[in-house]
Amino acid sequence: MRRRSVSLLGLAGLLVLPLTSIPQAQAQVPAQPRAQERGEAAAAADSLVSAGKPVTASSVEGTGFEAGRAVDGNTATRWASLEGVDPQWVRIDLGATHTVSRVKLNWEAAYGKAYRIQTSADGTTWTDVYATTTGDGGVDDLTVSGSGRYLRMHGTSRGTPYGYSLWEFEVYGAPSGGGVPGGPAVPFGSHLKPYAAGTLKPSGAQAVLDQKVVEYYNKWKAAFVRQNCGNGWYQIISPDADHPYVAEAQGYGMVVTATMAGADPDAKKIFDGLVKWKIDHPSSVNPNLLAAEQDVACKSVNGGDGATDGDMDVAYGLLLADKQWGSAGTYNYKDLALKHIAAIKKDELNPTTKLLKLGDWSSSGDQYYYISRTSDWMVDHFRAFRTASGDTTWDAVRSAHQTQISRLQSTYASGTGLLPDFVVDTNTTPKPAPGQVLEDPNDGAYWWNACRTPWRIADDAVTSGDATSLAAARKLNSWIKTKTGGDPNKIAIGYKLNGTQISAGSEAAFFAPFAVAAMTDPGSQAWLDALWNKMLTTPVDTSSYFSASIQLQVMITASGNHWVP
Repeated sequence: MRRRSVSLLGLAGLLVLPLTSIPQAQAQVPAQPRAQERGEAAAAADSLVSAGKPVTASSVEGTGFEAGRAVDGNTATRWASLEGVDPQWVRIDLGATHTVSRVKLNWEAAYGKAYRIQTSADGTTWTDVYATTTGDGGVDDLTVSGSGRYLRMHGTSRGTPYGYSLWEFEVYGAPSGGGVPGGPAVPFGSHLKPYAAGTLKPSGAQAVLDQKVVEYYNKWKAAFVRQNCGNGWYQIISPDADHPYVAEAQGYGMVVTATMAGADPDAKKIFDGLVKWKIDHPSSVNPNLLAAEQDVACKSVNGGDGATDGDMDVAYGLLLADKQWGSAGTYNYKDLALKHIAAIKKDELNPTTKLLKLGDWSSSGDQYYYISRTSDWMVDHFRAFRTASGDTTWDAVRSAHQTQISRLQSTYASGTGLLPDFVVDTNTTPKPAPGQVLEDPNDGAYWWNACRTPWRIADDAVTSGDATSLAAARKLNSWIKTKTGGDPNKIAIGYKLNGTQISAGSEAAFFAPFAVAAMTDPGSQAWLDALWNKMLTTPVDTSSYFSASIQLQVMITASGNHWVP
């Protein structure tokens, strides 16, 4: 994407997490008596199936009261919702369809007077298996009969002026052996795709890490996911770009929503709206690519050509969607992905150097033809393209980019490992831009494009274990940890390749990506924890889709939820 100026102002205030709308129950279920003891042999035979499972909630009172604490097996920790607000819910993803025979609610003083226990196959349509309007707190040990992958407590009336709070939320049952029709194959929080051996994650319970990502995602979604243009479209708005809608943002949105399936019941609906936007805004150069910029009237502008960074993520997002939901629905994700990948190869890849071009608008003979942007060098995407297409060209493309990452680090940034925003002379001896070649006098420095490279390089390192990616990520991690003395607050906004700071301040686009690099170093647990905690205390900047989207994707990786289709 032709980058834009990004505000260096202070971070915006924390958004209030909106409540998700609650679908009407399919049927009214009469209140059942509380079962203080399990009286049925069938229930006695069932197992606790909720421990440590991914949990989401309509709201959280604050730090220390995350939804995951309701399933951590510790009766000294609890989930608590916002105070004074109805309705509220807390939902457990059992990971697969289960028959459920017993639910145990261990209430804190803030209990539910009227609430329902509901099951769902898909996280969208809910069926009541228990309902009461006379709850009195304490321990509700309930005998129920139902099935589903998801189970939630949906509170409609609080028993106190406060909120809803559970020390523990226990579900007992057994896997039914059935799948979840239409559900995601790799739901967020399932951790079905393990990272390379030795990869670090932030300290703390997995359920808590996952919940922190869900909370940030909900705020990101409220700030940037829009339906401003009608026509069944969804868009990711970009207030900090030259135009309100840019391909880079739509690509981020597609990758994020496909990954968050299972945590967000609207993920597929949003994703399909973004797909429709992509189809209806084709590049003027290659209609299988996405036009880079749209105006307030939702029309493509500035020639309507494509930008490589956005197209890379669009193709990757489509591959994720194919794995999540299959391609037999409204859109054939796999077919769209393969066409997009082929179009990237044809019009956004330099056939001589095997390095990515800036966009499909650059052609042989123009001044930009042998310039490449390092933040587009998404090595895990190349792997996914190779797997999906079977085209060995993508092996050569991956190798070419990894070779240049290593060479640029050793030749131009031996002490830091930093990469420049732009690389010139890719047909002879690639080197950092000598000055402004496209966007900014700092085009040859670690600036508003290259700030993403620790994340992009390390994403491949943690998922593939590739030695070249690991070495590059560890070099970056070692330098920044030493440079800042282990204090993330000292990560500046931009550096020359020798490590000289360009601008003071703190911005998520610059500090967050180093968290993924830290994951590659077994000796960086404290540093990774410091970076993670820095992200947790940094509210969503509603003026910058760029920083917020980068931090969200870093948090997805850091929590163990990034995967390669």
